[in-house]
Amino acid sequence: MTKSSWSSANLPSFDGKTVVITGANSGIGLVTARELARVGARVVLAVRDKTRGAEAAATIDGTTEVRALDLADLASVRRFADEWTGPLDVLVNNAGIMVPPKGTTKDGFETQFGTNHLGHFALTNLLLPHITDRVVTVSSGAHRGGTIKLDDLNWETRDYNRTAAYGQSKLANLLFSLELQRRLDEAGSAVRAHNSHPGWAATNLQSHSGNRVLNAFMAIGNKLLAQDSTAGAQPTLYAVSQDLPGGSYVGPDGLLEMRGNPKLVGRTREAQDADLAKKLWTASEELTGVRFPADALSGAQSE
Repeated sequence: MTKSSWSSANLPSFDGKTVVITGANSGIGLVTARELARVGARVVLAVRDKTRGAEAAATIDGTTEVRALDLADLASVRRFADEWTGPLDVLVNNAGIMVPPKGTTKDGFETQFGTNHLGHFALTNLLLPHITDRVVTVSSGAHRGGTIKLDDLNWETRDYNRTAAYGQSKLANLLFSLELQRRLDEAGSAVRAHNSHPGWAATNLQSHSGNRVLNAFMAIGNKLLAQDSTAGAQPTLYAVSQDLPGGSYVGPDGLLEMRGNPKLVGRTREAQDADLAKKLWTASEELTGVRFPADALSGAQSE
């Protein structure tokens, strides 16, 4: 396996650029924010809890702003987008939840699919007229255990399996970027859609399952197998900063992609299914009421 030597120490200047990062108050989102601010970016922390966001921003050297965003509430997503003015160079769809107990978002979607995929689907399309460079959506190696059930995306007829639901949401992240890139190309836009995944990174993402046994298992894995948040953020930072072909997927270069430096990585056959990506996109539009703004994309290039 080819090893990579790239790290955030190699980041280029982001002077004059604006980056929005969802879930930037902790974990790899916070590291991503900190590193991009270090090289000159104006970083907007899009977070559910503005108090925690402000505490996180206080640890960052550079230009930051904290704005409220709850991806589990489409009204909050629309409000965030409606209040945005001016160009936006990079959107990092980083926030996510992992294997919580069965639940629904404020709009009635299965919690993981609604937050990890549909919230970011709506946010991206609503902000797309402002975006000038790229959209990076954080997926997971867990997409390999996921499958898309178009007739039951919100687990209304199946017995709920929190791990399978997480895998479905992460597979949806990859299919979303696949179809987004196709639509951007078709519209003649220079904006690129990428994915990244952190490998196994020790963050608070693994501590909210509501199951003591599962939490204990993941805590042991964090100690024995995981890399830290700084290492886990490297694939995202690579995808944000490097000149990559549209639709690139970046992950760690180590064994089973669990840890290591960032490089382009592969994905499952289902994650490359263009027809499935189109069908998921249509279903996502119907569920969120948000559509691809093809007619408005030229505005991002001229702002």
